[in-house]
Amino acid sequence: MSQTLHIIGGGMAGSEAAWQAAEMGVSVVLHEMRPTVGTFAHRTGLMAEMVCSNSFRSDDDERNAVGLLHWEMRAAKGLVMEMATRHRLPAGGALAVDRDPFAESVTERLRAHPLISFAPGEITELPRDGHWIVATGPLTSGALATSIRAETGADSLAFFDAIAPIVYAESIDMGTAWLQSRYDKGETEEEQRAYINCPMDKAQYEAFIDALLAAEKTEFHEGETAGYFDGCLPIEVMAERGRETLRFGPMKPVGLTNPHRPEKPYAVVQLRRDNKLGTLYNIVGFQTKMKYGAQTAVFKMIPALENASFARLGGIHRNTFLNSPTLLDDQMRLKSRPNIRFAGQVTGVEGYVESAAMGLLAGRMAAAELLGRSLPPPPNSTAMGALITHITGGAEAKTFQPMNVNFGLFPPIDAKGGRRGRKDRYKAYTDRAKEAFTEWLTA
Repeated sequence: MSQTLHIIGGGMAGSEAAWQAAEMGVSVVLHEMRPTVGTFAHRTGLMAEMVCSNSFRSDDDERNAVGLLHWEMRAAKGLVMEMATRHRLPAGGALAVDRDPFAESVTERLRAHPLISFAPGEITELPRDGHWIVATGPLTSGALATSIRAETGADSLAFFDAIAPIVYAESIDMGTAWLQSRYDKGETEEEQRAYINCPMDKAQYEAFIDALLAAEKTEFHEGETAGYFDGCLPIEVMAERGRETLRFGPMKPVGLTNPHRPEKPYAVVQLRRDNKLGTLYNIVGFQTKMKYGAQTAVFKMIPALENASFARLGGIHRNTFLNSPTLLDDQMRLKSRPNIRFAGQVTGVEGYVESAAMGLLAGRMAAAELLGRSLPPPPNSTAMGALITHITGGAEAKTFQPMNVNFGLFPPIDAKGGRRGRKDRYKAYTDRAKEAFTEWLTA
């Protein structure tokens, strides 16, 4: 039997899986169809290309579940977190990165590893022999998706994921907009430059909502349904839920002070720095399914963006994932074909960090098996353990939906004689998780 591990897909999960397995001493072949076979969302053939956003979200490892996941990946010497930290941009408490240098660095490290080789081209069927990890993500090619459905005997579940637009900084009117991170948490001047704020008064906000609701939208293909993931809703879908929804969501004005005018803004559109040069900013929370012409017209209604030039407009795509609680065991193996593991977003986790974390686990588990060892999943009191428990048995199969890491997936904390405040409770979660994860790593 071959002792080589084959990985399909060079996104966050596939890249991290390849790195972890190779670092454990296993030979890896990484199969990536890009750029020979492209997708509508990717621009390059680089590994770990960031498509939807340049943010890995909160880096707070004491009171935030995704920050804790960052900590665990760093403790496991994860490549994705190492390169993200190397190429981080000022973003307040978030870990945002300069996306092109980040992907280039991940690719260079993988190509330089003596145990990793690349096999360009598309894999169109689930392999019968050998050891494999499928980490093809939400944009799994049609041929491979058909093969997966044929093997599992059930249709994959799907929702629609949307991409936010990116604006050239030089086209933003800074006589109207201003630089400020929300709540002024003592950031440096450089960190304050991470966010640009565009204020709206009530009349401007109401006109914007009217235009948003009336704009021409992307049509779904026959037989498709709009089962959106709540963490990545298109703004027009949020607006349809109520005219004030956006004002209490991505357009909330709290924690911001307009230096140009004394009155408090009724709503604020925030843009987050998207590259190290500070030449590009993405519109935070503005994923959209509007058609391109409509996007340009509607977004130019935002004060300070009247003359905006867009490096990329928003988009929408079908995001396919497995009913993992039914199909995968706790080693992330396909129950009907245990020589194949699945990792990343296709398993039903949501987000760059979560996808990379599941790649980390799949790579380690596959390598351990090839080396004749057994590697149990991390305890469910850890962030990685909570995620893998959720996707391989902790969720109801009938209602399974993609999930970001959150403390609701963790076993409850013992209050020890009284109720804890939220901050203390979250700190207790992270303290417990760090101890358990460290023990798991060293076992």
